[in-house]
Amino acid sequence: MSDAYERERQNNDRLSSLSNKVSALRDVTVNIYDQARNQDVLDSSNETFSNMATSIKSSAGRLGRMAQQGNKVAILKLAGILIGSVLVLYWIVSWIL
Repeated sequence: MSDAYERERQNNDRLSSLSNKVSALRDVTVNIYDQARNQDVLDSSNETFSNMATSIKSSAGRLGRMAQQGNKVAILKLAGILIGSVLVLYWIVSWIL
């Protein structure tokens, strides 16, 4: 009879050990999934910033060509837009801080 109890105890110990290993494996799997999801977010952010940098470069090139052509009205409009943008940004920053 005590042999049956000993085997039952061993089975319970092994079952507990197996349960702990399954839990550890589940945690590792969840961590891998979370890291893969975070990597996707980083990749999409990197792509967005890359597209934005390309857009800014092309806009700067067009502005440079416009300035070289000497269109006075367009240059004044550009200066007004830049000054207005700086003032709006200054107002937003002073309002936040």
